[in-house]
Amino acid sequence: MEFRSTPIPGVAVVVPRRFEDERGFFAETFQAERFAEAGLPRQFVQFNVARSKQGVLRGLHYQYPHPQGKLVTCQTGRIYDVAVDLRRRSPTYGKWFALEMSDDNGLQLYVPEGCAHGYVALSETADVTYAVTALYEPKGQLGVAWDDPAIGIPWPVTTPVLAEKDRRWPRLAELDSPFSI
Repeated sequence: MEFRSTPIPGVAVVVPRRFEDERGFFAETFQAERFAEAGLPRQFVQFNVARSKQGVLRGLHYQYPHPQGKLVTCQTGRIYDVAVDLRRRSPTYGKWFALEMSDDNGLQLYVPEGCAHGYVALSETADVTYAVTALYEPKGQLGVAWDDPAIGIPWPVTTPVLAEKDRRWPRLAELDSPFSI
């Protein structure tokens, strides 16, 4: 298992080692001691799965007052996955990091507390799993506009399929972020 840092502090790309043969592959996607050595959480309290059709964009979400760290994996299909730093005193506040994740490349993304997360499905369908560090609270789900020009994410779709709530999140300039470092 390899851990790659990104330009945003705390956001990490996790590269599980795959053992492949004619039957398929085996990969260890989480190991508490290795995560702890890399400075990542060693405990997750909830696991979620979302299936999305091509063009569905989910995000950019975060949770407060009980923020979540997320370990995101694309189990089937292909996604463009994004983390945005919302920690006011961070040197990378308002900056984003993105990567393409798929069942072929096996990459995972750890998104820490204080960052928003979102993705768009690039394949016909995509199954995404999230291991999270805090329980989901519907009243605590918040977000920031996916298409905010101040953030400037180059999404690989022009007219995504959005949930109604994802159409109404505030822009970064209107957001009173509850996070600091």
